[in-house]
Amino acid sequence: MRTTARPGPLAMVIFGATGDLTRRKLMPALYRLFCERLLPRGFAVIGFAREQMSDGEFRERMREAVEEFATAPAAEPWSRFAEKLCYVGSVFEDPVGFQLLRERLERLDHEKGTAGNRLYYLAVPPAVVGTVVPQLAAAGLVHTPEEPAWSRVIVEKPFGRDLASARELNALLHNAFEESQIYRIDHYLGKETVQNLLVFRFANVIWEPVWNRNYIDNVQITVAEAVGVEQRAGYYERAGALRDMVQSHLLQLLALTAMEPPGAYDADSIRGEKVKVLQSLAPIPAAKVATETVRGQYTPGWVAGRPVPGYREEPDVAADSQTETFVALRTCIDNWRWAGVPFYLRTGKRMPTKASEILIQFRSAPHPILDSVEGDRPAPNLLVVHVQPDEGISLFFEAKVPGLAGALHPVSMDFRYHSAFERQAPEAYERLLLDAMLGDATLFARRDEVEAAWGFVTPILDGWSTVVGGVEPYPAGSWGPPAADALIGADGRRWQNPNP
Repeated sequence: MRTTARPGPLAMVIFGATGDLTRRKLMPALYRLFCERLLPRGFAVIGFAREQMSDGEFRERMREAVEEFATAPAAEPWSRFAEKLCYVGSVFEDPVGFQLLRERLERLDHEKGTAGNRLYYLAVPPAVVGTVVPQLAAAGLVHTPEEPAWSRVIVEKPFGRDLASARELNALLHNAFEESQIYRIDHYLGKETVQNLLVFRFANVIWEPVWNRNYIDNVQITVAEAVGVEQRAGYYERAGALRDMVQSHLLQLLALTAMEPPGAYDADSIRGEKVKVLQSLAPIPAAKVATETVRGQYTPGWVAGRPVPGYREEPDVAADSQTETFVALRTCIDNWRWAGVPFYLRTGKRMPTKASEILIQFRSAPHPILDSVEGDRPAPNLLVVHVQPDEGISLFFEAKVPGLAGALHPVSMDFRYHSAFERQAPEAYERLLLDAMLGDATLFARRDEVEAAWGFVTPILDGWSTVVGGVEPYPAGSWGPPAADALIGADGRRWQNPNP
């Protein structure tokens, strides 16, 4: 935790600069940081991609991207920002392109005062990472941590397809970079409410005494998307919801919810506690995936009042696809704090609404509080962390309805960022890019963290490959297949669905 600071001089190189991620997220985030005066005076961006174009053409494309995905840039600040953008066109396999990149970077050191510091963003498919990283090393573009100037690399998810491939990718990165130079990004960790989990839990004394198995009945983590596969079928057919969402986003939310207080509020201490949680997850062996997990696939239905096609009717999706668009699973954490507390995770596409929530359900009161409410059992207290889209925290508790009957009804105390602070929370990529420039790795995954997450997910993938029956259908606009309700219902519990 720290106050906002401005980083020192640097040049940022975006590999895959003509791709969707750069247009939708990276360039709008960089422009907002520039307008907020959080970028250093000595700053430059080099776009690197296969397509050939001039600096001017690249700047115009980036202006269009900012206008489409952020806001129409004003002429004066945009002209100053655009001066910091340039472009190198080359296939990633060509060493000559990386020599051109080196020459351009050295020129920027003199022209823009970037001081030899390099931030490489790999906005490319995982298969291309194995080409780019060795080329960077061979071209002499990676500084060691002992040198005055620094080099860092940001790697996008998916970070591997299973535990073996994640280890291979880590080994490849470590051939060129040390662990302190590698920033594995998960944009969920840049969301304001996710960051606030640490403050909420450890800066407020009232929560720690009840944050354990003695008071908490279960934890539910839901990441629901109203959209379908959109234009990502080529990627999604190879990934599926378990790889795309559970291995990264949901397990990160679980780790932050369940971690112990860190010994210090620095990157390694916080990430070390998260790793302990992931390593303590009870494994789901292949023999138990049928009872501990559910995988579903959306069929035609209605979302937000309009008809939508099923997954198999989406462009570029196989007619007999067994790719899951929904996952629900039950697990627990084998440690002193959480022993016996079930954690229910679910994520899916074509849900009724877009919502990401962490729900803490406390144990029920042991008996009615008054004779007047006999037979009216108090509902359990709920604490809900709204990650998106309406960031905030809600606490639900029981109150007496006015009148003679003495009936009980749950009421809530609500905190919302937009109303409490009357300002827009920064986009996740703004925070994460700024942290990488500053060398703060708190919100990025460490090597052992990634491998621990894959260590939990890979046996599920292995089990699914041997399970007969495939994915279970669910209508678009529903909360998933009936088996998901049966999974939690077998424990005498039910899903607490986010409000549309």
